[in-house]
Amino acid sequence: MTASDSSIAIARQAAKAAADKIAHDIVALDVSERLALADVFLIASAPSERQVNAIVDGIEEELSKQDLRPVRREGRSGGRWVLLDYSDIVIHVQHEEDRVFYALERLWKDCPVVDLQLGDDASAKATAASDAE
Repeated sequence: MTASDSSIAIARQAAKAAADKIAHDIVALDVSERLALADVFLIASAPSERQVNAIVDGIEEELSKQDLRPVRREGRSGGRWVLLDYSDIVIHVQHEEDRVFYALERLWKDCPVVDLQLGDDASAKATAASDAE
């Protein structure tokens, strides 16, 4: 079993919204064979709590245009690791330090990576933002 087309489409929308807010290292993992609760984990990071919250705002705003609202939201007040649960897709936006420490990609390394089709545009934005810091 693999992630549904609708889950992948939502992950791509969320990834684009995250990239528009200068998220770093955006990765999606197809966890459907390992986890009954979700199809896709989307992981993104940012260098500050303020940026983490801006990315989360951008994702929620974009997905709300499709009438999608998270069924659960965790960690918003701290801004270090925010989890948005959209049932079939779970989005993790982490501070860069927390992402390195918790290493979700390592925990789920046996899961296939989903092609988010972000292209070079998202990479260029992230590189430009890093250079500006």
